[in-house]
Amino acid sequence: MPDLANAWFATRGWKPFAFQRQVWAAVGRGESGLLHASTGTGKTYAVWLAALRAFAQNSAGRQPAALQVLWITPMRALAADTARALQAPLDELQLNWSVGVRSGDTGSAERARQARRLPSALITTPESLTLLLTRAQAENDFASLRLVVVDEWHELLGNKRGVQLQLALARLRRWQPGLLVWGLSATLGNLDHAMQVLVPEHGLLVRGRQDKRLEVDTLIPAQLERFPWAGHMGLKMLAQVADELEHSASTLVFTNTRAQAELWYQALLDARPDWAGLIALHHASLARETRNWVEGALKKGELKAVVCTSSLDLGVDFLPVERVLQIGSAKGIARLTQRAGRSGHAPGRTSRITLVPTHSLELVEAAAAREALAAGRIEARRSPRLCMDVLVQHMVSMALGSGMRPDELLAEVRSTWAYRDLRDSHWQWALAFVRNGGSSLGAYPDYQRVEAHPDGIWRVASERLARRHRMGIGTIVSEASVQLKFWSKGGGGRTLGSVEEAFIARLRPGDTLMFGGRVLELVRVENMTAYVRRSTSRKAAVARWNGGRMPLSSELADALVEQLDAAAHGRFNNPELRAVRPLLALQAQWSAVPTTTTLLAETLNTRQGSHLFLYPFAGRMANLGLASLIAWRVSREQPLSVSIAVSDYGFELLTPSRIDWAAWLPRVLSAEHLLDDVLASLNAGEMALRRFREIAQISGLVFGGYPAAQKSMRQIQASSGLFFEVFRKHDPDNLLLGQARDEVLAEELEIERLRWQLEKMAARRLDLHVLKRPSPLAFTLLVEGLRETMSTEKLADRIARMVEELEQAAGNAHG
Repeated sequence: MPDLANAWFATRGWKPFAFQRQVWAAVGRGESGLLHASTGTGKTYAVWLAALRAFAQNSAGRQPAALQVLWITPMRALAADTARALQAPLDELQLNWSVGVRSGDTGSAERARQARRLPSALITTPESLTLLLTRAQAENDFASLRLVVVDEWHELLGNKRGVQLQLALARLRRWQPGLLVWGLSATLGNLDHAMQVLVPEHGLLVRGRQDKRLEVDTLIPAQLERFPWAGHMGLKMLAQVADELEHSASTLVFTNTRAQAELWYQALLDARPDWAGLIALHHASLARETRNWVEGALKKGELKAVVCTSSLDLGVDFLPVERVLQIGSAKGIARLTQRAGRSGHAPGRTSRITLVPTHSLELVEAAAAREALAAGRIEARRSPRLCMDVLVQHMVSMALGSGMRPDELLAEVRSTWAYRDLRDSHWQWALAFVRNGGSSLGAYPDYQRVEAHPDGIWRVASERLARRHRMGIGTIVSEASVQLKFWSKGGGGRTLGSVEEAFIARLRPGDTLMFGGRVLELVRVENMTAYVRRSTSRKAAVARWNGGRMPLSSELADALVEQLDAAAHGRFNNPELRAVRPLLALQAQWSAVPTTTTLLAETLNTRQGSHLFLYPFAGRMANLGLASLIAWRVSREQPLSVSIAVSDYGFELLTPSRIDWAAWLPRVLSAEHLLDDVLASLNAGEMALRRFREIAQISGLVFGGYPAAQKSMRQIQASSGLFFEVFRKHDPDNLLLGQARDEVLAEELEIERLRWQLEKMAARRLDLHVLKRPSPLAFTLLVEGLRETMSTEKLADRIARMVEELEQAAGNAHG
C-alpha cells in the first residue's frame, strides 16, 4: 500500500519538508518528542500524517478504528478548526477513521455517542480529558490509544493546566506503557525543559522550518511627543491605522485588553461608517455565537478587519489575513511572534506585523522587539512544581469511577516533572485531606470526600460529592463576572457576553456602558445577570476586565535597554530610534539616557515633595516589588510616608521631606534578607488571601455552585477567607496555606526576578541626576502617580498644562 502521508501531499501538489519527514519516521519508530517550528509551516500535518502513516495504513473500508489519537488543545475555540484540518486527509484518502471533539461546548447527543464509542481521533482540552478519566470504563475507553498530541504546548507548560495535563498523561502512560506523546509549539525559549516536562523519558527534539519570513515594521507617528504618557489607548494613531486598513484586504488589529479593543472598534466605526459590516470585534467575553460568526467570516474573507485580543492569538487558521497590526507594545517576544503568525498562515507565505505605538517610548520598544525576534530571544516558560491544590483535585478525580489505589497513584504522580520531588509527608497530608479534610476539617461531612474500602481501593464517598466534584474539575478559575443580556418584558433576551462583577457594581440603572461595539443602558441586575438595552448616548463607561496590565518580559526589557544604549552612544540605526531622537536628545540634555552599564536615577523637588525616579527596566510587577522594598528599607530607619508609582520602565518614590538618595541607594539595593524584607514591605498577607481563593476553588474547599445557582465571587471570597483564617490559626502547617504564600512570592512578587534585578542593579554604575524639571522619562512616572488620584478628565487637563510648561522650557525646536 502506498505511503499515506506522501500520497496525500501528492494530491495537493505539495512536497513534505524535511522536518515533516523526520516526524513521520520518528513516530514510525515508536518515538515521542517535541516539534518546534514557525507558525504556519505545517506542524499539524507533520504529526497527524505520521499517525495515519503508522496506524491507519490498512483502515480503509472497515468499521471506524477505535480511539488511536488524542489531540489536546489549550482552547476549545480551536477544536472545531483542528477537527476540519484532521478530517481533510481522511476524506481524500478514504480512510475509515472518525474525528470527534470533546469540550465544554460539546452537545449532549454527541456526548452520548462518545459514551458508547470514542472516535478514532478525539480533540479535547485538559479539563475534558480529566473528566473522561473519571468514568468507570475509562481504562477500557483508552485501551487502543497510541498517540497523544499536545498542540500549542507553550500555552500549557507554564501554568496549572499544564500540571493537570501532566497528571492525566501519567495515568494514560500507566495504562499504555508504549504510548507516544508529541508536543507542538512555535514560541518556546527553553526547549530542553519543555521536552523534559512533556516526555519525562527520552524524546526527540525536531526543529522545523525557521526560515519563514516574518516582517516586523512600525507605524511611525506623524507627530512625536517629547513628553509621552501611557493611558490614551493609542487613539491618536487612528487616522494612520485606518489608512493602513484601507490598503489591506484583511487585517487583524490586536490590542492587549478587551477595553482597548472595544474603544478601537468603536473609534474605527466612527471614523469610517462605510465599514459597518466589514469590520468586527472579537474577545473572550463576547458570546460564543458572536465569536463563531466572526471566525467564520474571517475564514471566508468577508471581513476587512477584526479588532481582537489574545482570543485570536492561537492556532486558528485564517488564510485570507494579509497582515497584523499590534496596538501598543506586545510586552513579549513570544506573544509578538504568535500574533504575527496569524497572517500569512501557510508555508511559503510571509507573515507581517506592524507595531502601532500608543506613546513615543513604545517606538524604542518596537525596535527592541524586532531585534530580539531576529536574534531568537524567546521567553522561557517553566512548569510549576508541587501544586498541592491540583494534586488533591486529581486524587479525588481518580477516586471517581473505578476508584484509586494510593500506592499506584503515588507512583503515577511522581512520574511527572511537577511532582517528581513530592515528599512522603506531603503525600500523607494529601491523603488525609481528601479523606477527611485534614486535621482541621474532620467534623464537616462535605470534606470527607474519599473513603478507603476493604479491598484497598479508595472511592468518592457519595454520588452527591461525586457530582459536585465533576462540576469543579479544572484549574481555570473564572473572574467575578456577570452575564450581559438584552432586556425584554417577556423575560431575558439574547446573551451578549460577560463583564466583571466589580465593573457592574459601580453602575446604577440608567448608566451607560460600551460593550460589543454598542452603547448600552443598564436596566437592572439580578441573579448574576445584568439586563441592558440600546442607548443613543455617546458617552459611556467602557467595560473593564482584570489582566489588562501585562508586564514587560525580561527578554524584551533587556533588548529595550540595548536600544537606549545605542542611542546614548550616538547610534540611531533604525527608523524608530531616528523618530524618537528629539525625545532622547532632551532626555540626555536634562538628565541622561540609560545604558547597559549604568543605573539611571533622577531626583526632583516639587510642591508635592521629594521625588526619586529609578529605571531598572524590570517590568511592572518587579518594579512594584523593588519600589516597595526600597521604600520599606528607608522608612525602617528614617520614619516617613512614601507614595509609589510604577511603569514597566521604572518607579517613582515620593516623600514629603528630602532624602539623600545618593547615600541611601547603594545601601538599599542589596539582595541580603530579600525574602524577609519583601514580605514585610508589602501586604503579603492580603495578597496570599486573594491567591488562596483560587487555591480553595481548585482543591475543592469552596464550591462555586450549580449552573442554575452560581455563587457570587463575593460569596466565594468570603468562604475562602474563612478557611484561610481557620488554617492560619489552627492548622498553620496546612500545605495549601504555604502554597498561597509561595505563589504570591513566585508569581505576583516575582521574587527570583527581584533578586536577579537587585544583583544586576548593584553591578551597574549609579548615574544620579538632580533635575530642575521632569525629564521625558520622569514625566511618564509623574503621570502614573497622578492617575491614582485624579479622574480621567482632570488628569487630561493637568497633563496638557504640564506638557505645555515643559515644552516651553525645552524650546520649540525638535532636535
